[in-house]
Amino acid sequence: MANYLVAGAAGFIAFHVIDGLLQQGHAVLGLDNLNDAYDVRLKEYRLGLLRGRPGFSFQRLDISDHARLSEYFAGPAGETQYAAVINLAARAGVRQSLENPWVYLETNTTGTLNLLELCRRQQIPKFILASTSSIYGLNAPLPTPETADSDHPLQAYAASKKGAEALSHVYHYLYGLDVSVVRYFTVYGPAGRPDMSIFRFTQWISEGQVLRLNGDGEQTRGFTYVDDIVSGTLLALNPVGYEIINLGGHKSVRIIDLIHMLESRIGRRAIIQTRPAHPADMLASWADVSKAGRLLGWEPRVSLAEGLDRVVAWYNQNREWASQIDTA
Repeated sequence: MANYLVAGAAGFIAFHVIDGLLQQGHAVLGLDNLNDAYDVRLKEYRLGLLRGRPGFSFQRLDISDHARLSEYFAGPAGETQYAAVINLAARAGVRQSLENPWVYLETNTTGTLNLLELCRRQQIPKFILASTSSIYGLNAPLPTPETADSDHPLQAYAASKKGAEALSHVYHYLYGLDVSVVRYFTVYGPAGRPDMSIFRFTQWISEGQVLRLNGDGEQTRGFTYVDDIVSGTLLALNPVGYEIINLGGHKSVRIIDLIHMLESRIGRRAIIQTRPAHPADMLASWADVSKAGRLLGWEPRVSLAEGLDRVVAWYNQNREWASQIDTA
């Protein structure tokens, strides 16, 4: 059994990663500030499923608060030897980062720096940074390898993640910290983020609400089911030196086709209202995951059809309260 520190514990991906670690018999300290970047009821729901489980403990803490983070780990909690820090804490959201870029820099870049410094001080040997496919910008080749240009982000969200990646390399180079940067491609699943298309579309179609579609629906995404993301993230705990690794789904699908797939599962037609495409949105994303196969022995296993079945089933089971979640 090992001890792990997971930042962003109440978040969508972190919740599932913690569940995977606990199932393997490890102990996890989860950190989260429970901010209101999206409806906190979802965060409380996930955290409620973790509380009381053997090996799990939680501390409400903002990783961008260097003084508070240092104070907490200077006390008795700092005596625990952690095998790794898994940084899944982030302000996510492409469009929202245009409204308040400062909070993205504080959480995603400065927060990462604070956790890297914690690794240095506490001699924690391994660091995992969750990054994003948004970092590849406008003209990425499809499918996109890790060697594609990532120096021209389209919004503050991707730029803040690029800064976090660069700082992670600094700590690898100067202090020998072993770092896996995992670039996620459009993650979805039960109890996912309500500002992401699959949660939104499922709710809007199910409740007969207007489905607000940015663009003409011809834009594409390489959706990745959360269980595949968890398996790739846990495999990335292996020592790699410093590596950037794509984790993405089997194929890319048009958004309009995604809507039709959900319609068939929900049994209702979407009431679609098209709006202009957002300039911060990428037109396409699709991961080349051959490097993950070589380094980690990883490949995605859950098809989009199977994943959507699970999402719709979860929504129907939790519809009484999930239908009230704010997806604005």
